[in-house]
Amino acid sequence: MGYSPNGLALELASEPVRCPCIVRPIESMEDRRDNPGVIAPPPLLAAAAIILGLVLDWLLPAYLLTVLLSITGRVLIGTALIGAGLALILSANLEFRSAGTHIEPWKPSVALVTDGIFVWLRNPMYVGGTLILAGLAILLASDWMLVMTVVFVVVLHFGVVRREERYLEAKFGDAYRSYMNTVPRYGLPF
Repeated sequence: MGYSPNGLALELASEPVRCPCIVRPIESMEDRRDNPGVIAPPPLLAAAAIILGLVLDWLLPAYLLTVLLSITGRVLIGTALIGAGLALILSANLEFRSAGTHIEPWKPSVALVTDGIFVWLRNPMYVGGTLILAGLAILLASDWMLVMTVVFVVVLHFGVVRREERYLEAKFGDAYRSYMNTVPRYGLPF
């Protein structure tokens, strides 16, 4: 007979006690770290930029885009940016699916994708998301959403892209370093 921490007597079973619970395999430390550790899913960051921008427009309206661009200009520029953003994202999604790797940056990468749109830029989904966000801001004449797009880009760069790059370099080594040296991060030569 044994005693519990609160002093009650316990009778120890002579046979092992079987628990009718679900047993899941224990992940190794390596399995849990097989992801870039991004600060948040990029769509969530974009949604935060949209919501915060609209709230600030309501609280502190600036009307700058309304004054600078006609409704026709806003519609043309906004839809062009949104269309270009969608094209980049869809193209990148197709390449990820054909390579059989995860699209979500919080899941492990199983292949390095360097074909299709990835020949010209390393982060087409993030460039596409930024174009959509900027296009939506212009279309809605949301000055603060446009400002939040800049904040979104900075947070995305340091909280997602840089973490992904460290992860991919550690996972794919020289192949990723070579890709980084030949293909610009956002399609721009700097």
